[in-house]
Amino acid sequence: MPPLSPPRPADPARPLLVTGDPRLLDELLRLCAVTGIEPEVRADAGSARTAWESSPLVILGDDVADDAVRCRLPRRDDIVLLGIDLDDGDVWRRAVAVGAGHVIFLPDAEAWLIGRFADIADASTAAALCVAVTGGRGGAGASTLACALAVGAAQRGRTVALVDVDPLGGGIDVLLGGETAGGLRWPDLRGARGRVDGGALYAALPRLHGLTVLSWDRGTPAGVSQDTMRAIIGAVRRRHDVVVVDIPRRSDAVAEEALAQCGTGLVVVPSELRAIAASNQVAALFRPVVADLRAVVRTPSPS
Repeated sequence: MPPLSPPRPADPARPLLVTGDPRLLDELLRLCAVTGIEPEVRADAGSARTAWESSPLVILGDDVADDAVRCRLPRRDDIVLLGIDLDDGDVWRRAVAVGAGHVIFLPDAEAWLIGRFADIADASTAAALCVAVTGGRGGAGASTLACALAVGAAQRGRTVALVDVDPLGGGIDVLLGGETAGGLRWPDLRGARGRVDGGALYAALPRLHGLTVLSWDRGTPAGVSQDTMRAIIGAVRRRHDVVVVDIPRRSDAVAEEALAQCGTGLVVVPSELRAIAASNQVAALFRPVVADLRAVVRTPSPS
């Protein structure tokens, strides 16, 4: 069985901002700061040549578009022309001349541009090792294994998050003795959408035994949406080396959303006939969603 090892961090990618207009540059730098990404900045097309082909995204101010054409910079994908005057119909000619795939104006395109910068930031960050754990049958010990894996990884110096995806499980924080610990639980995050700040989420969640823990509480279950699950798991993955997700056996769209963000799934299988049969059914549901699905066979206790 190949080992489960967190990936090596990648060198950070940096978008290229090319403009001599101080107002445009200030706006672009502000949007970069929102996503925590550091750009390459050039004031003219000539000085941009060294980073032109290697940058994942080029934002070219319309003030230097003609200069870029004169410099004969090579054609490439992901050039965005940032317009200055909405009433200037000639901007489209300049966009074609420089090979821009998009023409945008601020502030209208702020959300779109933040999303592009966020995509670069995410791609530059080493994705966490994300492991889903579920039971082949009820009472198999999946939550206990999830806690053990998370604590063990934290003891080896990793930044680790333990995420409880079962609203009817009573809260995985109970297994860690942290049901009274301060911090957010899933019901507090039901409104989360889009890109969630991983650092702010990290600061708001309980810390137990060296882990960041996101648990359900003991209140009346009120589920979260697929969008919320996607946003929160994504934020947790950006902030940690290892994420262990405790997945319920029953299959629904929200649990599948969490499972889809995991590279490896572990099914805990007690070594008894009925449990093996049930585990086979669970594996059939999970296999289309997670590529690397493994069995953890639990032998009977010596007593």
